Amino acid sequence: MSDKTSPPFWQANPARAVRQGQFWIPGDRVQVKGQTYQRGPLFAQWEAPEEVSHPWPVVLVHGGGFQGTEWLTTPDGRPGWGQRLVEQGYAVVIVDRPGQGRSPFHPETMGAMGPPFSYEGGRKIYFPADAEDRHTQWPFNADDEAAMDSFIAGYGPLPADLAYSEAMEADRLAALLDRIGPALLLTHSASGPVGWLVADRRPNLVKAILAVEPMGPPFADIPNIGKLAWGLTAAALNFEPPISSPEEAEQAAPGALRLPNLAGLPIAALVGETSSFAPASPPIIDRLKAAGAAAELIRLTDLGISGNGHGLIYEKNSDEALQPVLKWFAQVEAEA
Repeated sequence: MSDKTSPPFWQANPARAVRQGQFWIPGDRVQVKGQTYQRGPLFAQWEAPEEVSHPWPVVLVHGGGFQGTEWLTTPDGRPGWGQRLVEQGYAVVIVDRPGQGRSPFHPETMGAMGPPFSYEGGRKIYFPADAEDRHTQWPFNADDEAAMDSFIAGYGPLPADLAYSEAMEADRLAALLDRIGPALLLTHSASGPVGWLVADRRPNLVKAILAVEPMGPPFADIPNIGKLAWGLTAAALNFEPPISSPEEAEQAAPGALRLPNLAGLPIAALVGETSSFAPASPPIIDRLKAAGAAAELIRLTDLGISGNGHGLIYEKNSDEALQPVLKWFAQVEAEA
């Protein structure tokens, strides 16, 4: 029974004057058993302040198995980075990657599902045992089972074929950019490789990429997800000189393969202090730089921001963790 004396749940959030909407990037029509279906559409919701003060919108792409809601509200109910970016004058577009969140999944059109997301997997990622004393920013206690239930509720399976799903996601995001125009990409975790693929497909429309704890390192085989067979990605990139197989990518000497569509592209990887994902970012940045991108690493600890893990975008100090992102975006705009 609800407590009739408590204020309504919406009262804690102030009213805001914004413009908002949603739309779909359609998937492919496919034939299955004589019927026509749509495969892999992408759902997008957008929000903008009354006065947009930045030249490009920010496209926010969620991590693996989760959904665009991770940018909306933190697990403890504070405004997420999506709202904070709008408050800073950006138009934002938040997507649900194909087959995840509000973007439908069916095995007959998209192929087999990967495994479900377990509580044990969530605890391993977000409550790393070897950093328990240093990981101080997670927004609820490890023994808060009700909070953990709510957090895990947003997770679902990924497509089993990582290369196929990355290529499809990159195609849909490229189509999104065709619709909205040039944009900044803000990715998290497993969507990091998709950012490189989108820039490879639409070099004139991706103005910069900030990847929060991108999935890696190069050529890693990620448990329950798949292998980054082409180094930075599971799906093929347009290397120069051209290559025809992942084996050629893995055997190539450092710097031998360039990515001309990423040449000079501003890229930053943002990492937290205690995350087990953080060590993957330096070799990712090194490989991007060797391929011609203007890539750099941003460590929160170098900026005096400590105690963060892989979920830094919604941890207790998420507003503070956003500040270097805003500063980096402003620098990209100033140098454009």
